[in-house]
Amino acid sequence: MAFPTDRPRRLRRSESLRSFVRETRLSPEGFVYPLFVCPGEGIRKEVRSMPGVFNLSVDEAVKECGEVKALGIPSVILFGLPEEKDEMATGAWDPNGIVQRAARAIKREVPGLLLMGDVCLCEYMSHGHCGIVDTTGGSYTKARQEADAFVRELELQGKRVIKVGSQSAVATAAAVAPASEEYEIMNDATLELLTKTAVAQAEAGMDIIAPSDMMDGRVQAIRNGLDAAGFENIPVLSYAAKFASGFYGPFREAADSAPHFGDRRSYQMDPANLREAMREIELDLEEGADMIMVKPAMPYLDVIREARSRYDVPLAAYQVSGEYAMIKAAALNGWIAYDRVMMESLLCIQRAGASIMLTYFAKEAARLLG
Repeated sequence: MAFPTDRPRRLRRSESLRSFVRETRLSPEGFVYPLFVCPGEGIRKEVRSMPGVFNLSVDEAVKECGEVKALGIPSVILFGLPEEKDEMATGAWDPNGIVQRAARAIKREVPGLLLMGDVCLCEYMSHGHCGIVDTTGGSYTKARQEADAFVRELELQGKRVIKVGSQSAVATAAAVAPASEEYEIMNDATLELLTKTAVAQAEAGMDIIAPSDMMDGRVQAIRNGLDAAGFENIPVLSYAAKFASGFYGPFREAADSAPHFGDRRSYQMDPANLREAMREIELDLEEGADMIMVKPAMPYLDVIREARSRYDVPLAAYQVSGEYAMIKAAALNGWIAYDRVMMESLLCIQRAGASIMLTYFAKEAARLLG
């Protein structure tokens, strides 16, 4: 049949009808709220590029988690800003590291909230990369010197350089120095540190371990390490398809994790590759991942859809800092209807196939859904 017999608009005439036939329904039960935990007490420092997102001391993070749970959001993911950084990411796997302290406090004060631990080393490394850097042959030192020289040259040219914590970032560029091929992120040596970090987080009370580093073999190494430590029942949510995206910029300010030289394209995925993303997911599942994630979300809806059609496991997507910041900035300038665009963005990610969404909008969206 066709018009005039078929009239799809019949089911759009009122909100009651539209709601009655709606195919995709948002719920706070699918949200994960990211938190950035820093040293100190009574600290609630707004991230300049992410209005409404804060660096929080442990006591403030506990308060935030109480609000999150009250809104019906089941989980938070913790990122840490350590007191000190070094070239072995000691703060990541220290039993008394910032994330471990936060996890114990949240578990004690907000029982029942699912804690997800981001297992990566970039926030804890003095150089800002996600793994151990090969320092042989002076290549690492040379790369650091090139980065410093690049920043000095920009300053001499009168170009604006932003200081982010202990690191430097150029206002108009993705990194402070040209990408260098003269240093190497050591894959296999990094696996030991990632495993130690995962075990330390499990010991502190994490319910879910979420490796985000993109080292080959890290899911298997972490699974083996957790099992050997008696945590065989703790699931692994792998950042299985994490792309080398330009949408991460505001996060690197929030977590003080920008690389001091080069970029992360030798280990994070090429944005052009969909088939490779499926291979990465398949490998992580073979290594023991219980859940998988695509990151970023909205620019990669096709990847989410393809993963949903192929793999019958829980699928997460991370609506990353750049996605959040763009919507916030447009709203602050009066260019969009904020609530509507925020909810539409989340709806589209779920419609593509993600049942779990890591999003900085979690609290605001939960209030609207309530």
